[in-house]
Amino acid sequence: MAHNLLKGKKGIIFGALDEKSMAWSTALRCVEEGAEIVLTNAPIALRMGEINKLAELCKAPVIPADVTNMDDLKNLFTKSMEHFGGKIDFVLHSVGMSINMRKGKPYTDLDYDFSHKTFDISAMSLHRVLQTAYQLDALNEWASVVALTYIAAQRVFPDYSEMADAKSMLESVARSFGYHYGFKKKVRVNTISQSPTKTTAGSGVKGFDGFMSYAEKMSPLGNASAQQCADYCVAMFSDLTKMVTMQNLFHDGGFSFTGVSAEVIEQMEK
Repeated sequence: MAHNLLKGKKGIIFGALDEKSMAWSTALRCVEEGAEIVLTNAPIALRMGEINKLAELCKAPVIPADVTNMDDLKNLFTKSMEHFGGKIDFVLHSVGMSINMRKGKPYTDLDYDFSHKTFDISAMSLHRVLQTAYQLDALNEWASVVALTYIAAQRVFPDYSEMADAKSMLESVARSFGYHYGFKKKVRVNTISQSPTKTTAGSGVKGFDGFMSYAEKMSPLGNASAQQCADYCVAMFSDLTKMVTMQNLFHDGGFSFTGVSAEVIEQMEK
């Protein structure tokens, strides 16, 4: 059900690859709630994914941008403002990649060149996005920026490798830049720590199906879906959350604050 929560707002959605993507679901919900959007992803992801299908559904242009390239980001924000005829009201950062995990390298045997790329793509890219917007004065007052993260930033998940470090850095960037952007333009910057979600990227983590089942049993409300994450993003982009900034917001059915559940105990006692 739509409530016109984003009527008249304009935003950029990073990271939609296919229908499993949280960014894909969020793009559809933003448009349903009255927003106009621009879609963006790295050129290679645009070739591999189905973003043109989403662009047609959302009646949105696609502007390629490598999040590690400042010229690409400057072009993205400049062209987006030209398209909208003004500044931007919200941004979703849904970007992450670990080459070490793709190559099957454990945390105790990292390739550091791969790790640098992981940190640049998955964490420092948020700083690049915010710095570009800040210097171009591309965001309206009370604009909202949301980056998607995971609880591995606070807890150990052995097979999440250096992505856990990247998510910690991502959350730190959101706090630090949120401070400066709040004073400068009243712009809000937050991270959403989502339940394990069966996206194309998430499914590549070793033991993912088993962990999804465990998280479901540990969460009083169960795992949050990509569609529910999209709903939360809409709420964070709306004017109903104008005083929320620099926060890491857990959207995980209560997993983050559950020590152990009766269902898990019963399973262990079998």
